[in-house]
Amino acid sequence: MESRYVTTPFGRRAMSLGMLVNQQLAETIEPGITRNKWKLFRAVCEARPSLGVTDRALTVLDALLTFYPDDEISKARGLVVFPSNAQLSLRARGMTAATLRRHLAVLIDAGLILRKDSPNGKRYARRSRAGEINEAFGFSLAPLLARAAEIESMAAQVVAERELLRITRDRLTVCRRDVAKLIATAFDEGVPGDWGTILDMFRALVERIPRVATVKTISPILEEMEMLRSEIINLLEIRVKTQKIDARESQIERHKQNSNLNYNYESEPRQEITRVASLPGDPQPRSEPVRGRSRERSPHNRGVAPRSLQSFPLGLVLQACPQIADYGPCGRIDNWRDLMAAALVVRTMLGVSPTAYEEACMAMGKENAATVIACILERGGHINSAGGYLRDLTRRTERSEFAVGPMLMALARASVPGSRLAG
Repeated sequence: MESRYVTTPFGRRAMSLGMLVNQQLAETIEPGITRNKWKLFRAVCEARPSLGVTDRALTVLDALLTFYPDDEISKARGLVVFPSNAQLSLRARGMTAATLRRHLAVLIDAGLILRKDSPNGKRYARRSRAGEINEAFGFSLAPLLARAAEIESMAAQVVAERELLRITRDRLTVCRRDVAKLIATAFDEGVPGDWGTILDMFRALVERIPRVATVKTISPILEEMEMLRSEIINLLEIRVKTQKIDARESQIERHKQNSNLNYNYESEPRQEITRVASLPGDPQPRSEPVRGRSRERSPHNRGVAPRSLQSFPLGLVLQACPQIADYGPCGRIDNWRDLMAAALVVRTMLGVSPTAYEEACMAMGKENAATVIACILERGGHINSAGGYLRDLTRRTERSEFAVGPMLMALARASVPGSRLAG
């Protein structure tokens, strides 16, 4: 049985009010309360930020729990463990004696364990003739058991906050992708509106997103992003309704016009498009009927075909430029088609004109142009004008002075491979 008197530390260690509070707390354990030591340890790990303990201190606590003989911690079985420094060091992954003392002090200050020192400062147990432990000196787990309900509540709160943060981040990612693609649709369809200002507002919101996010920091950004998305959707819906009304009025107008006209198809002469061909010996040019309209090749068709430049593996592109995956279909990129679709969205977001992007596709190829857009997005903080930078790379590519490889490999070396790599 453990004695219920206040014990002071052995040697030069001073007594503190915190130690007194912990010893009083250890005496408030409700009768019959038990906890599985590993489930309780897992709760301590979850509540670590609230408890103010370090990960190394948790390693020491893990080692102490291994010396408790049963899986269930209870007052009836005793709450004191008494390992030697050598054995405790082995189970604490070889931690040195000085480091052990420091982290044991952290656990004591956090109110998770307390010292129960013997008269000579040694750790041991006094046993009866039957081998039962009458009194033990070492480290008591009584504060841990007494605070079990509190620790479990703190752990549940931490888990809930982490889940809320995950949900908020997911909502922000989806909303950010929606706004980018809706703005791209507005530019591509020529929807009337001040889309330049809307694009600047979107960029400003994206720049405010912190790298280490919390619910408190990203919730206001999410609210503003959702408001911007609603405004964009309203503008696009107005455009759709206007197109439907114009189409309906056009159909009614054509119907009235056709009903008032009475065509006489028999009196209309048949018109043929003729082609003049001069043959040797003919006094006059010879006309030949042509069934269809001659198709003249456009200057684009007469142009020189773009050079076929080798593209790089998609996995390497996504490793070097992981941010582009947020703009792919369903928030991920599985193939080159997804990457090129994401590049169109990012191109609009970065302010790159359609002409500049088309010229890049002609000079580099569609895959390499999409790769360059992904690289520009990754280096966005170092590039002032994405459109001007892309045009410069296009001109250098036409002069064989630029290759995508060095830029891509530099970003790949600086990045950490993530879970979004394509297989």
